[in-house]
Amino acid sequence: MKSVVVIGGGESGVGAALLAQKNGLEIFVSDYGKLSENYKKELQENKIPFEEEGHDLKRLVQHDLVVKSPGISDQTAVIKHLQSAGIEIISEVEFASRYYDGKIIAVTGSNGKTTTVSLIYHLLKEAKLIVGLGGNIGYAFSRLLTEDEKYDFLVLELSSFQLDDVREFRSDISVILNITADHLDRYDYDIRKYGAAKWRLAQCTRSNGFLITNHDDELIEEFIEEKKIKAEIIRLSSVSPKDSLSKENGSLFEIKLLGRHNLYNAVVSKEVARLCGLDEETIASGLLSFRALEHRLELVTTIDNVDFINDSKATNVDAVEYALEAIDKPIVWIVGGTDKGNDYSGMLDVVSKKVKSIICLCVDDSKLRSRFSEIISDITTTQSMHKAVNLAYEKSNAGDVVLLSPACASFDLFDNYIDRGLQYKKEIFELGK
Repeated sequence: MKSVVVIGGGESGVGAALLAQKNGLEIFVSDYGKLSENYKKELQENKIPFEEEGHDLKRLVQHDLVVKSPGISDQTAVIKHLQSAGIEIISEVEFASRYYDGKIIAVTGSNGKTTTVSLIYHLLKEAKLIVGLGGNIGYAFSRLLTEDEKYDFLVLELSSFQLDDVREFRSDISVILNITADHLDRYDYDIRKYGAAKWRLAQCTRSNGFLITNHDDELIEEFIEEKKIKAEIIRLSSVSPKDSLSKENGSLFEIKLLGRHNLYNAVVSKEVARLCGLDEETIASGLLSFRALEHRLELVTTIDNVDFINDSKATNVDAVEYALEAIDKPIVWIVGGTDKGNDYSGMLDVVSKKVKSIICLCVDDSKLRSRFSEIISDITTTQSMHKAVNLAYEKSNAGDVVLLSPACASFDLFDNYIDRGLQYKKEIFELGK
């Protein structure tokens, strides 16, 4: 192999391009949209040729290998054209794995991935190990390999999109946290197809490795029964995670995070740390010192005894249910965005018990209103974060919580969930003044 074309010029694509260049390959980056200025500058500084706002199909088919960024569907015209030309197409994760032979801890799931990989990374760093963190969080897997660091472990967060095109990628410790409805628009609105993408990580686990799964997830249990895995399977409970937080002396590991789902994330992280050789004392110290991540049940501030919580990363129904269940005060709920095939019917009970007012922050509120208007009488809609925050403050009383937990993607009004969360926090701080 002499030449590689990367489709997509985001973090994954640019990371793959840099790794290809480091290994002496001819490289070209092609993006149908407009590249962000920081990535364009990086490609220019490294003298990597690229195109944007369109694909030169004749040029693309002249390469030996296609590395596809995870956000690009197989159904796009450019990918179908490259498939018809008979060129091998792989994911950025698969590409990076061909240049790395060290130990990998890989985590996937519909909810909790980022908190779990961050917690695992934190525990291993606290134990003075040399650890890299990447994948669907922060730096691309490929970019981590452009450094000359000799890692004890790489901790990777992997989405279903990133797992779609892996083949020879192998992990030593794999975690599948849960499989619940998300991104169904990419998988023909079939949760088994979506689940199969997640389950691919199990099939990528080394035969002498470990697969940690959620014993209470029915679809995961079905896959275990249907598909034989050679790795040792460790089942943990998300329904009663506290039972697994006991130390040998009977006392409990402590962690300063809200919600039962985060106790489960802690149990999983503790088990990974144990498999990596950490002792109880080191694990306990690391769990206690870990803090909530930005945009994930993050307490922003308290104004007039009203707590403002930023859960902008909650882009599906299950993530929002976890958030609502974690809060024991009346909630003014800010919800909405770009719907991903959400089914809100399973939320009716927890919403009726926990939520006093709903503010729809979105372009299209029809699905939210049709589902929740029967149980919540106070529903308002705005397309302005400023209005949403101020409305929420007006509707709240001392002792209430204002919760941004959208259950939807952000792309109707914001660049991404980070932009949405940062705008929320900005408006809160302005309100506090």
